[in-house]
Amino acid sequence: MGIESPRTLKLTLAYDGSAYAGWQRQTNGVSVQQRLEEALARLEGSPVTAAAAGRTDAGVHATGQVASVRLARDMPLDALARAVNAILPPDIRLLDVAEVPDEFHARFAARAKTYQYRLLDGGVVSPFDRSWVWAVPGPLDLEAMRTAARALEGRHDFASFQAAGSAVRDTVRTVLASSVGDRPGPAEEAGVIPRTPACGWLHASTGRLLVYEITGDGFLRHMVRAIVGTLVEIGSGRRPVGWMAEVLAARDRGQAGPTAPAQGLCLVRVDYDPIVLADRG
Repeated sequence: MGIESPRTLKLTLAYDGSAYAGWQRQTNGVSVQQRLEEALARLEGSPVTAAAAGRTDAGVHATGQVASVRLARDMPLDALARAVNAILPPDIRLLDVAEVPDEFHARFAARAKTYQYRLLDGGVVSPFDRSWVWAVPGPLDLEAMRTAARALEGRHDFASFQAAGSAVRDTVRTVLASSVGDRPGPAEEAGVIPRTPACGWLHASTGRLLVYEITGDGFLRHMVRAIVGTLVEIGSGRRPVGWMAEVLAARDRGQAGPTAPAQGLCLVRVDYDPIVLADRG
Protein backbone atom coordinates (compact mmCIF):
# COMPACT_ATOMS: atom_id res chain seq x y z
CA MET A 1 0.00 0.00 0.00
CA GLY A 2 1.36 3.36 -0.99
CA ILE A 3 0.75 7.02 -0.41
CA GLU A 4 -1.30 9.12 -2.78
CA SER A 5 -3.14 12.45 -2.77
CA PRO A 6 -5.06 13.06 0.47
CA ARG A 7 -8.76 12.30 0.41
CA THR A 8 -11.54 13.53 2.67
CA LEU A 9 -13.44 10.87 4.58
CA LYS A 10 -16.72 10.91 6.48
CA LEU A 11 -16.54 8.69 9.56
CA THR A 12 -19.64 7.53 11.45
CA LEU A 13 -18.91 6.59 15.05
CA ALA A 14 -20.59 5.11 18.10
CA TYR A 15 -19.21 5.41 21.61
CA ASP A 16 -20.02 4.93 25.25
CA GLY A 17 -19.00 8.29 26.66
CA SER A 18 -18.82 7.17 30.30
CA ALA A 19 -15.03 7.05 30.47
CA TYR A 20 -14.32 10.16 28.41
CA ALA A 21 -14.02 13.89 28.97
CA GLY A 22 -16.27 14.42 25.95
CA TRP A 23 -15.54 14.47 22.24
CA GLN A 24 -13.05 17.35 22.18
CA ARG A 25 -9.44 17.03 23.28
CA GLN A 26 -8.96 18.14 26.88
CA THR A 27 -6.00 18.85 29.12
CA ASN A 28 -7.69 17.21 32.11
CA GLY A 29 -8.81 13.90 30.66
CA VAL A 30 -8.91 11.53 27.70
CA SER A 31 -11.37 12.43 24.95
CA VAL A 32 -13.00 10.49 22.11
CA GLN A 33 -11.29 12.79 19.61
CA GLN A 34 -7.90 11.96 21.11
CA ARG A 35 -8.44 8.21 20.85
CA LEU A 36 -9.70 8.45 17.25
CA GLU A 37 -6.87 10.72 16.12
CA GLU A 38 -4.30 8.45 17.77
CA ALA A 39 -5.70 5.43 15.92
CA LEU A 40 -5.75 7.24 12.58
CA ALA A 41 -2.25 8.64 13.09
CA ARG A 42 -0.87 5.12 13.56
CA LEU A 43 -2.18 4.18 10.12
CA GLU A 44 -1.32 7.48 8.45
CA GLY A 45 2.17 7.73 9.89
CA SER A 46 1.63 11.39 10.79
CA PRO A 47 -0.74 13.46 12.96
CA VAL A 48 -4.41 13.51 11.94
CA THR A 49 -7.09 16.03 12.94
CA ALA A 50 -10.72 14.92 13.13
CA ALA A 51 -13.58 17.44 13.12
CA ALA A 52 -16.87 16.27 14.65
CA ALA A 53 -20.45 17.24 13.91
CA GLY A 54 -21.15 17.75 17.61
CA ARG A 55 -18.83 18.26 20.57
CA THR A 56 -20.51 15.94 23.03
CA ASP A 57 -19.75 16.63 26.70
CA ALA A 58 -18.17 14.34 29.27
CA GLY A 59 -20.32 11.28 29.86
CA VAL A 60 -22.52 11.82 26.78
CA HIS A 61 -22.88 8.93 24.34
CA ALA A 62 -23.25 8.66 20.57
CA THR A 63 -24.58 6.09 18.14
CA GLY A 64 -24.35 8.35 15.09
CA GLN A 65 -21.55 10.85 15.61
CA VAL A 66 -19.94 12.02 12.37
CA ALA A 67 -16.35 13.17 11.93
CA SER A 68 -14.43 14.35 8.88
CA VAL A 69 -10.72 13.71 8.31
CA ARG A 70 -8.10 14.06 5.56
CA LEU A 71 -6.00 10.95 4.96
CA ALA A 72 -3.34 10.16 2.39
CA ARG A 73 -3.07 6.46 3.23
CA ASP A 74 -4.06 4.36 0.20
CA MET A 75 -6.27 1.72 1.80
CA PRO A 76 -9.70 0.36 0.85
CA LEU A 77 -12.36 1.89 3.07
CA ASP A 78 -13.56 -1.40 4.55
CA ALA A 79 -9.98 -2.35 5.40
CA LEU A 80 -9.45 1.07 6.93
CA ALA A 81 -12.49 0.63 9.17
CA ARG A 82 -11.27 -2.76 10.36
CA ALA A 83 -7.80 -1.42 11.04
CA VAL A 84 -9.07 1.57 13.01
CA ASN A 85 -11.39 -0.59 15.10
CA ALA A 86 -8.50 -2.93 15.87
CA ILE A 87 -6.66 0.03 17.44
CA LEU A 88 -9.56 1.85 19.12
CA PRO A 89 -10.68 0.87 22.62
CA PRO A 90 -13.84 -1.27 22.65
CA ASP A 91 -16.06 1.57 23.88
CA ILE A 92 -15.46 3.48 20.61
CA ARG A 93 -16.42 1.92 17.27
CA LEU A 94 -16.05 3.14 13.71
CA LEU A 95 -19.31 2.10 12.03
CA ASP A 96 -18.88 3.44 8.52
CA VAL A 97 -16.34 5.20 6.27
CA ALA A 98 -17.23 7.07 3.08
CA GLU A 99 -15.18 9.22 0.71
CA VAL A 100 -16.71 12.68 0.28
CA PRO A 101 -15.83 15.92 -1.54
CA ASP A 102 -12.83 17.78 -0.16
CA GLU A 103 -14.96 20.70 0.99
CA PHE A 104 -17.01 18.47 3.31
CA HIS A 105 -16.78 19.37 7.00
CA ALA A 106 -18.70 17.27 9.52
CA ARG A 107 -19.82 20.24 11.58
CA PHE A 108 -20.36 23.02 9.06
CA ALA A 109 -22.06 20.82 6.46
CA ALA A 110 -24.53 19.31 8.92
CA ARG A 111 -28.15 20.14 8.18
CA ALA A 112 -29.60 18.75 11.42
CA LYS A 113 -28.70 16.69 14.46
CA THR A 114 -30.89 14.44 16.57
CA TYR A 115 -30.37 13.71 20.24
CA GLN A 116 -32.19 11.37 22.58
CA TYR A 117 -32.38 11.58 26.35
CA ARG A 118 -33.46 8.56 28.41
CA LEU A 119 -35.37 8.94 31.67
CA LEU A 120 -36.36 6.15 34.03
CA ASP A 121 -39.69 7.17 35.59
CA GLY A 122 -39.76 5.59 39.05
CA GLY A 123 -38.61 2.11 39.90
CA VAL A 124 -35.05 0.96 40.48
CA VAL A 125 -32.27 1.54 37.95
CA SER A 126 -30.17 -1.51 37.19
CA PRO A 127 -26.41 -1.18 37.66
CA PHE A 128 -26.14 -2.12 33.97
CA ASP A 129 -28.29 0.88 32.98
CA ARG A 130 -26.91 3.51 35.34
CA SER A 131 -24.59 4.98 32.69
CA TRP A 132 -27.43 5.33 30.15
CA VAL A 133 -30.43 6.81 31.99
CA TRP A 134 -31.41 9.43 34.54
CA ALA A 135 -33.50 7.73 37.21
CA VAL A 136 -36.19 10.20 38.32
CA PRO A 137 -38.56 9.55 41.25
CA GLY A 138 -41.97 9.15 39.62
CA PRO A 139 -44.56 9.45 38.57
CA LEU A 140 -44.06 11.88 35.69
CA ASP A 141 -46.98 13.30 33.72
CA LEU A 142 -46.13 12.19 30.19
CA GLU A 143 -48.88 14.19 28.48
CA ALA A 144 -47.81 17.40 30.23
CA MET A 145 -44.21 16.78 29.14
CA ARG A 146 -45.31 16.10 25.56
CA THR A 147 -47.25 19.37 25.40
CA ALA A 148 -44.36 21.33 26.88
CA ALA A 149 -41.85 19.72 24.50
CA ARG A 150 -43.87 20.79 21.45
CA ALA A 151 -43.62 24.43 22.56
CA LEU A 152 -39.93 24.35 21.62
CA GLU A 153 -40.50 23.55 17.95
CA GLY A 154 -39.73 26.34 15.51
CA ARG A 155 -37.11 29.08 15.40
CA HIS A 156 -36.49 30.61 18.83
CA ASP A 157 -33.86 32.21 21.01
CA PHE A 158 -32.75 29.38 23.31
CA ALA A 159 -30.59 31.51 25.64
CA SER A 160 -32.56 30.16 28.63
CA PHE A 161 -31.19 26.70 27.89
CA GLN A 162 -27.54 27.59 27.33
CA ALA A 163 -24.85 26.73 29.88
CA ALA A 164 -23.97 29.67 32.09
CA GLY A 165 -20.81 31.46 31.04
CA SER A 166 -20.94 30.34 27.41
CA ALA A 167 -19.26 32.71 24.96
CA VAL A 168 -21.76 31.99 22.15
CA ARG A 169 -23.55 35.20 21.21
CA ASP A 170 -26.06 33.97 18.64
CA THR A 171 -28.44 31.77 20.65
CA VAL A 172 -31.16 31.49 17.99
CA ARG A 173 -31.72 27.95 16.75
CA THR A 174 -34.40 26.04 14.83
CA VAL A 175 -35.90 22.96 16.46
CA LEU A 176 -37.49 20.76 13.81
CA ALA A 177 -39.01 18.22 16.20
CA SER A 178 -39.31 17.90 19.98
CA SER A 179 -41.20 14.98 21.52
CA VAL A 180 -41.40 12.67 24.52
CA GLY A 181 -42.36 9.01 24.17
CA ASP A 182 -42.64 6.08 26.52
CA ARG A 183 -40.89 2.76 26.12
CA PRO A 184 -42.13 -0.05 28.38
CA GLY A 185 -39.70 -1.34 30.97
CA PRO A 186 -39.02 -5.05 31.57
CA ALA A 187 -41.51 -5.20 34.43
CA GLU A 188 -44.27 -4.27 31.98
CA GLU A 189 -42.96 -6.59 29.29
CA ALA A 190 -43.01 -9.74 31.46
CA GLY A 191 -39.27 -10.18 31.23
CA VAL A 192 -38.81 -9.14 27.62
CA ILE A 193 -35.84 -6.80 27.27
CA PRO A 194 -36.94 -3.80 25.18
CA ARG A 195 -34.68 -1.73 23.00
CA THR A 196 -34.87 2.03 22.59
CA PRO A 197 -34.75 3.43 19.04
CA ALA A 198 -31.01 3.97 19.03
CA CYS A 199 -29.25 4.15 22.35
CA GLY A 200 -28.81 0.68 23.74
CA TRP A 201 -30.71 -1.76 25.87
CA LEU A 202 -32.63 -1.41 29.10
CA HIS A 203 -31.49 -4.45 31.03
CA ALA A 204 -33.10 -5.02 34.40
CA SER A 205 -34.47 -1.69 35.59
CA THR A 206 -38.01 -1.45 36.82
CA GLY A 207 -40.28 1.52 36.13
CA ARG A 208 -41.14 3.27 32.88
CA LEU A 209 -38.59 4.36 30.31
CA LEU A 210 -39.25 7.77 28.75
CA VAL A 211 -37.27 8.98 25.75
CA TYR A 212 -37.04 12.66 24.86
CA GLU A 213 -36.01 13.19 21.23
CA ILE A 214 -35.07 16.51 19.67
CA THR A 215 -33.93 17.40 16.16
CA GLY A 216 -32.51 20.80 15.33
CA ASP A 217 -30.18 22.72 13.06
CA GLY A 218 -27.80 23.33 15.95
CA PHE A 219 -27.53 23.15 19.72
CA LEU A 220 -26.07 25.32 22.45
CA ARG A 221 -23.87 23.88 25.18
CA HIS A 222 -25.99 21.87 27.64
CA MET A 223 -29.12 22.90 25.71
CA VAL A 224 -30.73 19.45 25.55
CA ARG A 225 -29.90 18.67 29.17
CA ALA A 226 -31.37 21.99 30.34
CA ILE A 227 -34.53 21.29 28.34
CA VAL A 228 -34.83 17.85 29.93
CA GLY A 229 -34.37 19.32 33.40
CA THR A 230 -37.17 21.76 32.63
CA LEU A 231 -39.42 18.99 31.28
CA VAL A 232 -38.91 16.98 34.48
CA GLU A 233 -39.98 19.98 36.56
CA ILE A 234 -43.18 20.08 34.53
CA GLY A 235 -43.70 16.31 34.50
CA SER A 236 -43.30 16.12 38.26
CA GLY A 237 -46.03 18.75 38.75
CA ARG A 238 -43.72 21.32 40.30
CA ARG A 239 -44.33 23.64 37.34
CA PRO A 240 -47.31 24.07 34.97
CA VAL A 241 -47.19 23.11 31.30
CA GLY A 242 -47.18 26.78 30.24
CA TRP A 243 -43.95 27.36 32.12
CA MET A 244 -41.91 26.05 29.17
CA ALA A 245 -43.07 28.94 26.95
CA GLU A 246 -42.32 31.40 29.76
CA VAL A 247 -38.79 30.04 30.19
CA LEU A 248 -38.18 30.20 26.45
CA ALA A 249 -39.32 33.82 26.31
CA ALA A 250 -37.23 34.84 29.34
CA ARG A 251 -33.87 34.25 27.57
CA ASP A 252 -32.38 33.74 31.04
CA ARG A 253 -30.70 30.49 32.11
CA GLY A 254 -31.70 31.17 35.70
CA GLN A 255 -35.37 30.81 34.78
CA ALA A 256 -35.10 27.23 33.44
CA GLY A 257 -34.91 23.91 35.24
CA PRO A 258 -31.71 22.18 36.34
CA THR A 259 -29.24 20.64 33.91
CA ALA A 260 -30.03 16.93 33.58
CA PRO A 261 -27.14 14.49 34.15
CA ALA A 262 -24.93 13.74 31.14
CA GLN A 263 -25.36 9.97 31.09
CA GLY A 264 -28.91 10.03 29.74
CA LEU A 265 -27.94 11.93 26.59
CA CYS A 266 -27.03 10.36 23.24
CA LEU A 267 -26.29 11.85 19.82
CA VAL A 268 -28.13 9.46 17.52
CA ARG A 269 -28.02 10.98 14.04
CA VAL A 270 -26.51 13.75 11.92
CA ASP A 271 -28.22 14.67 8.65
CA TYR A 272 -26.60 16.09 5.53
CA ASP A 273 -27.95 17.14 2.16
CA PRO A 274 -27.24 14.37 -0.39
CA ILE A 275 -25.48 16.76 -2.73
CA VAL A 276 -22.96 17.57 0.00
CA LEU A 277 -22.01 13.89 0.23
CA ALA A 278 -21.80 13.24 -3.51
CA ASP A 279 -18.67 11.33 -4.48
CA ARG A 280 -15.91 13.22 -6.18
CA GLY A 281 -16.19 12.89 -9.91
